Amino acid sequence: MVQMSKIVVINGPNLNLLGSREPEVYGSTTLAELETEVVEWGTERGLDIDVFQSNHEGRVIDRLHEAGAKADGVVLNPGAFTHYSYAIHDAIAAIEIPTVEVHISNVMAREEWRRRSVVRPACVYTIFGRGIRGYRDALEHLVWRDASPPLTVAYGAESDQVADLRVPTGNGPHPVAIVLHGGLWRDIWTRDLTDGVAADLASHGWASWNTEYRRVGTGGGWPASVEDVEAAIDALAGIAKEHNLDLSQVIAVGHSAGGQLALAAAKRQSLVGVDVGSQVPIAGVIAVAPMADLESATSRRIGAERISDFLRDSDGEATPYTEASPAAMVPLGVPQVVIHGSGDDLVPADLSASYSAAAADAGDTIVYHEPAGADHYDLFHANSETRRLVLAELKRLQSE
Repeated sequence: MVQMSKIVVINGPNLNLLGSREPEVYGSTTLAELETEVVEWGTERGLDIDVFQSNHEGRVIDRLHEAGAKADGVVLNPGAFTHYSYAIHDAIAAIEIPTVEVHISNVMAREEWRRRSVVRPACVYTIFGRGIRGYRDALEHLVWRDASPPLTVAYGAESDQVADLRVPTGNGPHPVAIVLHGGLWRDIWTRDLTDGVAADLASHGWASWNTEYRRVGTGGGWPASVEDVEAAIDALAGIAKEHNLDLSQVIAVGHSAGGQLALAAAKRQSLVGVDVGSQVPIAGVIAVAPMADLESATSRRIGAERISDFLRDSDGEATPYTEASPAAMVPLGVPQVVIHGSGDDLVPADLSASYSAAAADAGDTIVYHEPAGADHYDLFHANSETRRLVLAELKRLQSE
């Protein structure tokens, strides 16, 4: 496999005005500052970054053509060309190298016309609403896509109802880790957050199923988001034979809000039972820095507004905590592992410690780890204590 080394970053019309144009929407970073940041991010990953900006459609197309001959990937912010330039769509399709579409603002929360992208179908991924961080995340996605290419499988009709399968080397059968990203259920945060985790799990012998789900802003919330998780898990039955997956060893690994979804999906499954042939049983859950107690988090103003948004159904009615909060669901009836760093200043570890104690008192088999000093994002660092604990607990759960 050829390692990705050169990436072209292209910015389209009006992005030369960054820093002065609607800073409340696009931020205060200038284009020059952005380009400097992008080059530095690339250097950290051993990438050669070439930056380019133009207000002219033809020049953007020409630069894409040049990238097709000389680069390994493209990060593209098409600006207003996003919404009507089929010529740019065709250029991306023609050069046949992976292109990630990036938008600084949350286009899905703005005018209706901004939500439409005609270039998106030609791109391998889209990132929006993260400010200039989106460019760094796009680079990361391209690197992981190159290092550990996923097979993206649709498990439903909606655009967010997809999951990335990475299968280990060897004949199998392969145990399966359902990977569920966090981001407080918001639409700007997607499964690229857990690309590195999913790739690492595959390198350690686990088929990883990095699952996207509808989120608040894209038709998600409660119960749609957890219903998507359940559907994604069920969809493994349709691909298990082809990829030699061991459906008796399916463990859900969720981070933050993804931890809440993993725990809730396990409970909901235990309530309805397992209909052999149509549903894949969850054999265990590993929840990392999870939002496991929504009521306590709300009372302590920990993501309270996001929790409220998540619990509001399509009719605007608030869902009771008892229906969606894992702390109100115990016992879940499946083995659980909760890992929560003592240095987490976003979701305090004592919420997970309290949840784990309550689950154990209710009769659940549960193991709690609190790695000293680990922050909310420790899972994302290779060789971190949290990552080591996840791998060790997967192995233990597999052997039980």
